[in-house]
Amino acid sequence: MTEQAPRSGLKNPQAAVRGLGAGTLVLEAIVLLLAIQPIRIMGGHLSGWGIGAVVGLAVLAILLAGMMKRPWAWPAGAVLQVLLVACGLLHWSLAVLGIIFGAAWAYAAYVRKSILG
Repeated sequence: MTEQAPRSGLKNPQAAVRGLGAGTLVLEAIVLLLAIQPIRIMGGHLSGWGIGAVVGLAVLAILLAGMMKRPWAWPAGAVLQVLLVACGLLHWSLAVLGIIFGAAWAYAAYVRKSILG
C-alpha cells in the first residue's frame, strides 16, 4: 500500500492549521489589550467591569492559543468570538472587534476544513 499524501501539499497540515488558529487568537489578544486605552481616551466610558472583561477575554484567547491540539479548542474559539460580541453591551467598539475577529475566526475555520477535510 502506498501512503497517501496530504491534499494540501503540506508536510504536516494539522500543525499548520493549529498554527493558524493559535496565531489568530494571539493577534486577537494583543488587539484587545491594546484597545483598552484608546477606548478610554476617545470618550468611551469603559467601566472597571468592561476592562476586566477585555483582559479576561485576552487571557482566555492566549490560553486557547496554547491548547489548539485539543479537539474542543476550535469550538471554544468560536464561543470566545460570541462572548466578545456580547461585550458590545459594555462598549460598542467591543462588538465591532467581535465581528471583525469573528470573521477572521470563521475564515480560519474555513481554511481548516479545506485543508483537513
